Amino acid sequence: MPRRIIALGITLTLAIFVAPLAADAQPAGKVPRVGVLIAVSAPTTTLFAEVLRQGLGELGYVEGKNIALESRVAEGKYERLPALAAELVSVPVDVLVTWGTPAALAAKHATSTIPVVFTAVADPVLSGLVTSLARPGGNLTGVTHIPSALDTKRLQLLKEAVPSATRVAVLWHPDFPPNVESLPELKRAAQALRVELQLVAYREAQEFESAVAAMRRDGAEALFVMPHPTTSGQAARLAALTTANRLPAIAPYQHFAEEGGLMAYGGNFADMYRRAPLLVDKLLKGAHPSELPVEQPMRFDFVINLKPAQALGLTIPQSTLFQATEVSR
Repeated sequence: MPRRIIALGITLTLAIFVAPLAADAQPAGKVPRVGVLIAVSAPTTTLFAEVLRQGLGELGYVEGKNIALESRVAEGKYERLPALAAELVSVPVDVLVTWGTPAALAAKHATSTIPVVFTAVADPVLSGLVTSLARPGGNLTGVTHIPSALDTKRLQLLKEAVPSATRVAVLWHPDFPPNVESLPELKRAAQALRVELQLVAYREAQEFESAVAAMRRDGAEALFVMPHPTTSGQAARLAALTTANRLPAIAPYQHFAEEGGLMAYGGNFADMYRRAPLLVDKLLKGAHPSELPVEQPMRFDFVINLKPAQALGLTIPQSTLFQATEVSR
């Protein structure tokens, strides 16, 4: 994720939709309305908003002329999502775009007829959003970043970076199906790496401080952050906590490392977000979501931040550094 986008701040998530789109196009008939439902405010959702708006502009959509955008942000209060989704459905919008699994689920429950394009969803099949990636089967399609399929690789990279670690804490959400379903595979990978996993559950972001303190108290030597909108939205806070508690950590989001965490490995979010306006365009032109397969990451980023490594007294092996797509010094 480019540092200039992080610097924009989370307050731009909605502001990005206010400015008119820059492309030139001619209105034709009824102006379509696109709803945008976002679970949290964070650098990654600011990036999402900017890429969505830019992508629509490149496709010829001009806000106020041939498209209108209606956006809602739950600010991490997931209990608000059903009502916000219902608001957008009642506008009504012609297409609904969501960020985060909770927002996608809220959209699915709010409408069975309006096409929905989801982004930042870990496992849309497991979450019940679609029947399969190839044949979504309903009114939803979108882009998945399949983090559960990458958990084994993340654990391997963490072990390579901290070869002395024999006990790794896992920060996970017990009510998030992708976390629950990926634990068995993660345990098998840990066994092969001769690493003991310390499972530390949370449900609210307010629990992070006590969770990280418990990890250190119980002898964790590194931290594995499992994917969830809360950990994405609180990446900077988690990064600071891991450094303060001397825990080398890896997360699925590039901005975790760019905001002070040790490492991040996962699909390139900017690349995935660029697919959303393309799907919106197809749906506005008459395609049905069930005919549009769910897309998967084409690019993957492995980011290493050497500043926390130095603060932790950790020397990252050259073999690990060579695998990185970005190294911050």
